[in-house]
Amino acid sequence: MTDRQQATPGQDSSDPASEPSGYAAQRLHLLREDGRVGAARRTALSELTDRWLSGLFSTAADGLGGVALVAVGGYGRGELSPRSDLDLLLLHDGGARGRAVPALAEQIWYPVWDNGIALDHSVRDLPTARRMAAEDLKVQLGLLDARHIAGDPGLTTGLRSAILADWRADAVKRLPELHEMGRDRAERHGELGFLLEPDLKEARGGLRDLTALDAVAASWIADAPRTGLAEAAAKLRDVRDTLHLVTGRATDRLSLQEQDQVALELGVLDADILLRQVYEAARTVAYASDVTWREVDRVLRARSGGRVRRTVRFGFGSSTATRNVAARGGVERSPLAEGVVEQDGEAVLAHAARPAADPVLPLRAAAAAAQADLPLAPATVRRLAAETRPLPVPWPDEARDQLVTLLGAGESAVAVWEALEAEGLIARMLPDWDRVRCRPQRNAVHRWTVDRHLVETAVRAAAMTRRVARPDLLLVAALLHDIGKGWPGDHSEAGEVITRDVAARLGFPKPDVEVLALLVRHHLLLVETATRRDLDDPATVAAITSVVGGTGVLELLHALTEADALATGPAAWSSWRAALVADLAERAAAALDGAHGTPEAATPEPSAEEERLAVEAARTGGPVLSVHAEAERPAEPGAEPMGVTLTLALPDRPGVLPTVAGVLALHRLTVRAAAIRELDPIGAGPVLALTWQVAAEFGEVPEAARLRADIRRALDGGMDVTRRLAERDAAAPRRRGIAAPPPRVTVAPGGSASATVLEVRAHDAPGLLHRIGRALEDTGVRVRTARISTLGADAVDAFYVTGPDELPLSPLRAAEVARAVELALS
Repeated sequence: MTDRQQATPGQDSSDPASEPSGYAAQRLHLLREDGRVGAARRTALSELTDRWLSGLFSTAADGLGGVALVAVGGYGRGELSPRSDLDLLLLHDGGARGRAVPALAEQIWYPVWDNGIALDHSVRDLPTARRMAAEDLKVQLGLLDARHIAGDPGLTTGLRSAILADWRADAVKRLPELHEMGRDRAERHGELGFLLEPDLKEARGGLRDLTALDAVAASWIADAPRTGLAEAAAKLRDVRDTLHLVTGRATDRLSLQEQDQVALELGVLDADILLRQVYEAARTVAYASDVTWREVDRVLRARSGGRVRRTVRFGFGSSTATRNVAARGGVERSPLAEGVVEQDGEAVLAHAARPAADPVLPLRAAAAAAQADLPLAPATVRRLAAETRPLPVPWPDEARDQLVTLLGAGESAVAVWEALEAEGLIARMLPDWDRVRCRPQRNAVHRWTVDRHLVETAVRAAAMTRRVARPDLLLVAALLHDIGKGWPGDHSEAGEVITRDVAARLGFPKPDVEVLALLVRHHLLLVETATRRDLDDPATVAAITSVVGGTGVLELLHALTEADALATGPAAWSSWRAALVADLAERAAAALDGAHGTPEAATPEPSAEEERLAVEAARTGGPVLSVHAEAERPAEPGAEPMGVTLTLALPDRPGVLPTVAGVLALHRLTVRAAAIRELDPIGAGPVLALTWQVAAEFGEVPEAARLRADIRRALDGGMDVTRRLAERDAAAPRRRGIAAPPPRVTVAPGGSASATVLEVRAHDAPGLLHRIGRALEDTGVRVRTARISTLGADAVDAFYVTGPDELPLSPLRAAEVARAVELALS
């Protein structure tokens, strides 16, 4: 068989393209005048080059058999960009005729060089090609895309079969190597989805990652999620092609000076829109890569022989049992939140979850995943996007709490947020988000796009939640502080308007809406004032105090300022700036305290229910309990109760707080808010009234009769609450979780004239209030009243305590008690 007969269809050596001058002219016409663009042009350029090379081969081979010309790498995939290298392999059978191969190679390579085309070439027989692939991962990746051009097609077929077989046989070893190569590349070149001058090929989310995804698919170990991936790949390749034509060079870096021209050539309005399109595509590729490599890791772990276990839970309190069942094909499923479980290192929906009937489920799943430092399973996110109804407006309290819990998870929230964004859930929940999504910031100080900067600011703010009394407002302000950058004009002024609307949508009460709007409007006030004004001038401090109005807002603004700067980049926050801002905030706080003092918080009047139960408890001398179901505020017809208000009254006695809190924890009830007050309804002695707003962590709230019975039994000594909680904690599966900021217990100066106020700020966890109550009891102080609140994942509690003499503690004693409680929580 002659080479002419062996050539693939369309590769006729009589084609004008077979002559160097003919090829050059046709290539120039294709790139400049033909009119084809994108994938059609890349395919046409590959086919034109195939015909030219086939003609060169046929002329030079002159009947020589046992040789094939093979395209590899990007050329093998048929993805020739205007300035792409030609990746060619001259494959021979190693026989006696192989001695003529070097001369054949020169007759092909030189015309390529003469045309000014970069060439990556090699001459090998099949055993050598396989050995080189085994030694060099990059060689193997190129050969995975081998495609026949001319010569003996059997050689090319044999090469492809052998390389694919080797790749699949060695996948357990080669895939981790490929993954590590990608991580190294990302470390060197950064993330394509955020860079102002990105490398379209080498950066994370770029064309190299697409090649890696194809290689993973070829291994038969895993495959990437394909939704939007082909479109993202086409967009990156189109931009790269245009960049080659605009610059006339084989460059992959989309530099600032080229962006306007590239945008013009692509018919895009401006360079910012071009970058947003590139970022969108890069994020699609990066997310697909993350999902794919997690699946690869899972499969490789399973192949390594690791045992898979299933966790089954029973009962309540000390009867809770955890049974690990080693089962073929079994998986471990342990609960994370209502409707959400952990399975094989991911957060997935429980079998009983009903997304269509539970609009809060996406946020609950996201918050649970982030707090457990787990990724959200892609199938779970897709199902949530497809089946969950939009949240009612205003949001239910639970939805707002779950958003705050998600943001409060810190660094682990980023991947979960990206998963929600990939399926459009963020834009569905926060419609204003689309205006800042993928929006570039043309400022060298900024590391991130606007949307990612907002998330990163929330990440930084999560580490500062112990510094403020309202961590929920800090986290939401961090998420929204630059939301105005999607609109014309001053972004702080626009952001204030948007924040009022978003905060109301999220269900914040009007006073909180005003605080959030103020924080967004003035989020640059502290740093600009501290670096531009004389701090010794009274007018400087007055400029701050006149805006914030109180120390609570001031501490929020100070934390937001620091989080914003740290999330911007290294150049935005230095020790000098930090010291100036801290000094200004301290002076403003002193001025506010001097002007207003620290008034004692007003104690709300007891409710009619509390007074009724207190009278009955004083009369009977025993505990009296009422339980009322509460419905969520967004008042949908037929809304199910989301929790209960539990009111307990009983004559004052030691250990009430930790005992009742422990019983609620054993029943897996989350305390949203609580209040403890002392009453004397009939003059017969003090009665404690405890009002708790609780919700079930899993399932439904237990029946009131069961709660009453367990509380009475615990108060009478028939149930060791502390031991039961310890047993349950010991039986629970260990999971990594996030590294939350350490607890902080402080003495509030001037908080009360009749008691010492201890403020406890800590990461919320089952049994936390029980541990606080035990610690206070152990110090010998008496809890007179308390205000308990849970804001997202943070507990912010205030305890009014006295000594045995019913007087406030001395400063030294108060500090000792605060340290003891903090140590107990640590």
